[in-house]
Amino acid sequence: MQDSTIKKVVATGIGAALFIIIGMLVNIPTPIPNTNLQLQYAVLALFALLYGPGVGFFIGVIGHALKDSLQYGAPWWTWVLVSGFLGLMIGLLAKRLAIHTKGLTKKDLALFNGVQVLANGIGWGLLAPYGDIIFYSEPASKVFAQGLLSSLVNALTIGIGGSLLLIAYAKSRPQQGSLSKD
Repeated sequence: MQDSTIKKVVATGIGAALFIIIGMLVNIPTPIPNTNLQLQYAVLALFALLYGPGVGFFIGVIGHALKDSLQYGAPWWTWVLVSGFLGLMIGLLAKRLAIHTKGLTKKDLALFNGVQVLANGIGWGLLAPYGDIIFYSEPASKVFAQGLLSSLVNALTIGIGGSLLLIAYAKSRPQQGSLSKD
């Protein structure tokens, strides 16, 4: 049990560091202000599936909060929490998919992508905009435009980049029952 806890703490630290580094180095602007294509969400998805919902949540929260603090001077908490929500929701699939041991099927990828699209839609399309309206008194038209675009670009980022990372990881692992004793 302790070995698993240590692995999760280390994975959280590495995942949050990657979230920060990738988020600061690869920031592709979109036509809507303060809304960018950000590749760190593919890495968040990979770590959440490998280590579970707690790790996914904390990578999203810690990574996003520190990235915002370093990049903008302060975190934008409604969006920070949605990054955590996204990691949590994707991480809930970790035990079901078990790519550590059983590999990755097309059905697994379809389930992963269905869940991540739904989580992105709820998180960026609803939770972030309503949070911005309630806590930051932001104009609804602005935050819903940002949220809609963020849900689309993050779903595409995870759908393409996250799927490719999962496939590469699954191919690098020996499958259960693939090794035999001579």
